[in-house]
Amino acid sequence: MADLSTLARPYAKAVFELARDGKSLKEWSAQLAAISAAVANPQLSQLIGHPALSRAELADVLGKALSKDLNAEGQSLIKLLTDNGRLKTAAAIAEQFEALRAEAEARVVVEVTTAAKVDKVQQDALASAIRKRLDRDVAIAWNTDETLVAGAVIRAGDMVIDGSVRGELERLQTALTR
Repeated sequence: MADLSTLARPYAKAVFELARDGKSLKEWSAQLAAISAAVANPQLSQLIGHPALSRAELADVLGKALSKDLNAEGQSLIKLLTDNGRLKTAAAIAEQFEALRAEAEARVVVEVTTAAKVDKVQQDALASAIRKRLDRDVAIAWNTDETLVAGAVIRAGDMVIDGSVRGELERLQTALTR
């Protein structure tokens, strides 16, 4: 069977285009999060693929369970995913949708891990530098990890900038063992 992210891609793109055209990106984010949470719920996930439950019945159960969280289009997505046996791709659809949304809104979530707590002035300076480097709005999640010794590791999507002493020592060790 194909990878879930591969199966989810066309659905995520279609939902994104629908949301973008309807100027409802935020609403679709919430709906996809609700669908993803429902599919991950242990009680509801037991129903997926249950032999005593038809796909139509499953779609009806999920639709009713999510009725307060989904509009008519969201209900249609539940039915479509159920009919095509793709409910298990819900989390991957939501993740890919959020990536498409972030790209369209020129924003990125950045994770900065430092060896010690960073004061507000340094945080603002680093955020400004990251914003300039990526040419996007950034939302930064600040973490500390004492094992870095000093410096920071910055992750933005697939890009990783390792400016930590631990990273430098690992690179040095690799160079010496060659």
